[in-house]
Amino acid sequence: MQSPRDLLQTCRLYGILDLGYVSCDDALDTARHLLDGGINILQLRAKKHDRETIGRLARQLAILCRSSHCLFIVNDYPDIAQESGADGVHIGQDTPDLAAVRRLLGTGKIIGRSTHSPEQAFRGFEEGADYIGFGPLFPTPTKPGRPAIGLADIDRVQTKLSNNFPVFCIGGINGQTLPHVLQAGAKRVVIVSWLLQQANIAQATREIIRQIETSSPLEARIH
Repeated sequence: MQSPRDLLQTCRLYGILDLGYVSCDDALDTARHLLDGGINILQLRAKKHDRETIGRLARQLAILCRSSHCLFIVNDYPDIAQESGADGVHIGQDTPDLAAVRRLLGTGKIIGRSTHSPEQAFRGFEEGADYIGFGPLFPTPTKPGRPAIGLADIDRVQTKLSNNFPVFCIGGINGQTLPHVLQAGAKRVVIVSWLLQQANIAQATREIIRQIETSSPLEARIH
C-alpha cells in the first residue's frame, strides 16, 4: 500500500471542493464525479462555513476518498484534518509556523503551503512542506484582489526544487490557459472554479489529467 507521500508523488491534477462554488448538499456528489474522473488528491475548502459543518463534511469526504485511494486534504484547519482522518492540511502564508502544525498532525500527515512568489516557494520547501501551491498565475475569482504572478517563474521554481518535489500551479487555470501553463514548465496544476462548473465533471477531469500527463511526464522518483 502506498504511503500518503508516495501517492502525492503521482498526483498531477489537484482538485478543490470549494464550498463557494458547490453547496454542502451537492458536495459529496461533486466529489464522486471528481473521483470518477481519476483525481487522486482532493481538498475541502470552506472559507465561510462553521467548524461543525466543515468537520462533518470532512469526515464524510475522508471515508469517500480513502475508498478511492485518493488523498484528502483539509484547508486551513489542522485540528479538523486530524480529527476527521484526513491525509493532511493545506495552510496559507497567514499560518507562519509550519513546525507547530507538524507537531499537531504528526509525521505521517501531509502539509501543503500556499506560496505567491519564488522566495515563498523556496521557503516553503526549506521549512518542510510536503508540497506547495504556486500562484495565482492568472487573476481568479477564487482569490479576489490577489495580483497574478504570471508564468515566468514556473520553470525556475520547478527546476530549483527538483521534479520530485510537488509544485502545484494554481490560479485562473482552465481548459484554455492550461496549455500555456504546461508550456511554461508546470508538471502539476490545481483547477478550481472551471472544473467545478463543467457539465460533465468526470469527463473534464479525465481530459485535463490526460493533457498534463502527455505534455509533462514526471521523472522517476529517486529513493
